[in-house]
Formats: sequence, structure tokens, C-alpha cells
Amino acid sequence: MKPLLICDCDEVLLHMVRHFSAWLDEAHDVEFDVSNHDWANAMKRRGGDALSVEEIWGFLGGFFPGEMGRQTLVPHAREALAALARTADIVILTNLQDHCREPRIAQLDAHGIVHRVECNQGGKGRPVAQLVEEHGAEVAVFVDDLAQHHESVARNAPHVHRLHMVSEPAMAPHVPPAPYAHARIDDWREAEAWISARFAAGRPADQLEPLGETQ
Repeated sequence: MKPLLICDCDEVLLHMVRHFSAWLDEAHDVEFDVSNHDWANAMKRRGGDALSVEEIWGFLGGFFPGEMGRQTLVPHAREALAALARTADIVILTNLQDHCREPRIAQLDAHGIVHRVECNQGGKGRPVAQLVEEHGAEVAVFVDDLAQHHESVARNAPHVHRLHMVSEPAMAPHVPPAPYAHARIDDWREAEAWISARFAAGRPADQLEPLGETQ
């Protein structure tokens, strides 16, 4: 069976926060500090008032899918996926509501990325484990920008190689490496080589690297 790449989208394949920030400023007079990865503290009204959790989710619901057309491609992402797809299956696992699946598919297609897309809410560990079982993949790699998803995958699918990537240059220096990821790489040219090496080795993560080893 082919190896499997399970890849997040926002801040991995497509830039999101820079465009979300611009939209919040233009349409809602809300400031978003893209250097702050704690969204509860990164967003505030121009007068200085913090936003409630409900307001933050409301703005995200306004951006997806209505403003998704603003998003731009992360450098080298399309080329890396095209190269990896020569030998591996690829699934885009994105944490959006289910009604955003078709818009996400169309959005990625417009950027030349045409692979299976699945929406998810909550931790990604269980859906990753299900996808690996469905594909029958002996070797799988998971790529995501959020540390909590690497922990979820580590607990539910420890045999999956986990790569932490934060593709937004304004945010990446302020985000520490995910403790449950095997590596942190923020550039797709380096990431492609790392993923290809795991596929070529042909062994699950739990046979190669101890939990929590990062680079």
C-alpha cells in the first residue's frame, strides 16, 4: 500500500491569519496581533476591549467560507504536494464545519491542489487513525500547525510521524515547537525532504523515534 500524508490546510498550505486580520480590520474594526498565537488575547476591538469566545467564533464563521477567497498559497506547498503525490496518497484534514467542505475543495483546486478533503471538529487523533486504517498505510505522516492536534494524534495514532509546521512568518517565531511532534519545519522545501525520508524508510513512527523528540 502507498504511504499516506495527512495534511492540515490553514497556516500549512494556505495563509490564513494575515488575511483574517486584514478582514477584521476592514470590516469590523477589530485588531488581530498575528504575532500572538493565543487568539483569545490576540483579538480586540480598536478601542481596546477584548472579544468574548462567542464573538471570536462568530468572526471565524464569517470568514469561512465567505472570505476564503482572500487566502493565498504558502510558498512551495503546491510543488511539494505534487512531488509527494507521485508515491503517496494525500488527504487534507481541515478543522472547519462540514458546510465548508465544498468551498475548501474548490479553493484548493483553484490553487492547483486537488486531493481528498475532509472536515473535522475537535481533536484530529481519531480521524487520523481512521484515515490510516482506511488507506491501509503502513507509514503515515501528519502535518499541522497546532500543538494540540499533535498531542491528539500521538495519543490516538502513535505510529504516525508528526511534523509541526507554522507557515506564517509573522507568527512562526512566537510559536514554540509542539512537544508531541517529531520535528518542527516551517518551509515546504525542507518539509518535503523530511516527509519523503519517512516514506522511504518504510517504518512507523513508534519504531523509529521516541515521543516528544523535536528538531
